[in-house]
Amino acid sequence: MKDTRGYQRFFAELKRRRVFRVIAVYGIVAFGIIEAADAVFPRMALPDWTVTLVVWLALLGFPVAIVFAWALEMTPQGVRRTAEARPGELTEIVAAPALKRWSAGAFAFVGVTALLAGAWYVGRQSAPASADQATGPVLESIAVLPFVNMSSDPDQEYFSDGISEELLNLLAKIPELRVAARTSSFSFKGKDLEIPEIASSLGVEHILEGSVRRSGNQLRITAQLIQADDGYHLWSETYDRQLDDVFQIQEEIAIEVVDALRVSLLGAVPKTRRTDPQTYQLFLEGQSLRRQITDGSLRSAIEAFKKAVEID
Repeated sequence: MKDTRGYQRFFAELKRRRVFRVIAVYGIVAFGIIEAADAVFPRMALPDWTVTLVVWLALLGFPVAIVFAWALEMTPQGVRRTAEARPGELTEIVAAPALKRWSAGAFAFVGVTALLAGAWYVGRQSAPASADQATGPVLESIAVLPFVNMSSDPDQEYFSDGISEELLNLLAKIPELRVAARTSSFSFKGKDLEIPEIASSLGVEHILEGSVRRSGNQLRITAQLIQADDGYHLWSETYDRQLDDVFQIQEEIAIEVVDALRVSLLGAVPKTRRTDPQTYQLFLEGQSLRRQITDGSLRSAIEAFKKAVEID
């Protein structure tokens, strides 16, 4: 058989030096680290740029890992420079069955995909933060803090978090209103800090906070709009409704927040998408479980989303 030439020899050398294996392991591990940072760092009140730093370190470390995998190998005597291929070794690799020959390449592809997917996902989640710097007239700025769960059941916290997030998304659709990103706002969850301190950290002029109490199908939502520099209330309201009215409550809060801010150029406040209340509850539950990043929580999140889709 002829000696191996060209790209076949190159890919055979990559396999021999275990570069494909390093790519696969690095990509999967980096994906896990990026997702863990995105989930944990906000709970530790770390700034947004720390998650971005982790993403960049993972991306920059990728070519370094490939170079080291090519040049070095682990031996019983420690790390050594990779030895040259013995005569005919590359030819044997090329002549091996396709399944055996390219399985390592397939795993490497999975690793690269995982790394890029993790970086893309975090970048997409951080996108609302970049909107803060968009050009054009910005009339007001606001941050929506996680609404406090006042229900007797602590497991209902996902519902109050979901209400807060939906309000944030609703207000973020208003071009002239600068809204702090979810990652930034939710990093203050459970923190005993003064409103001016939180507003200063987020760079906003107003804070929207509140509480949610749920008992069966009954809802009581309290919302408060606070002027950041002095901590005084601009507006406060309590809503006693049925679960079926949760979307109407969100719209009412958004409209009254805009009115309280006296933003005259906003036009119509964006409308929420109407859906079945049970579907909405399952969606919020799935979102909460998804962010916990554990095997059990992800499986439960998938089940919740499946049920929501079936109903919707």
